[in-house]
Amino acid sequence: PGPGGYGAILDYKGNRKELSGGFRLTTNNRMELIAAIKALEALKKPCVVTLYSDSQYVVDAIEKGWAKHWKAHDWRRPRNKGMASNPDLWKRLLQLTDRHAIRFRWVRGHAGNIENERCDRLAVEAASRHHLPPDTGYESTAQSEHVRMV
Repeated sequence: PGPGGYGAILDYKGNRKELSGGFRLTTNNRMELIAAIKALEALKKPCVVTLYSDSQYVVDAIEKGWAKHWKAHDWRRPRNKGMASNPDLWKRLLQLTDRHAIRFRWVRGHAGNIENERCDRLAVEAASRHHLPPDTGYESTAQSEHVRMV
């Protein structure tokens, strides 16, 4: 946990829009989820989308149906593996998967993919900004876990 940022690129027939933002205390998995969410929320109407991510966590959770399973089981992971992380963000992403026809595709990070490298730069720049807002979904959970552990 620490400062984090996300970056996303929307590209439709050469029309391009870059999105980025950051938070003062968050995790890399939350930033990967928020990148996907912000990109999909930026779409004005239902679309057919191919969403590329270097996060195996995000891609597998959607493509392999894990996130839907977690939701159906009150965010419990199978075989007593505990609770799924980031349910606040998975709820938002699953709502967006109902609105759009989305194929999630994994791309290797830091492997020369131009668009992925640009998203990474956007995320790094966003995370280094001054006066980052709180990631309330993370900070409220982290605070309640800290209180329980004390």
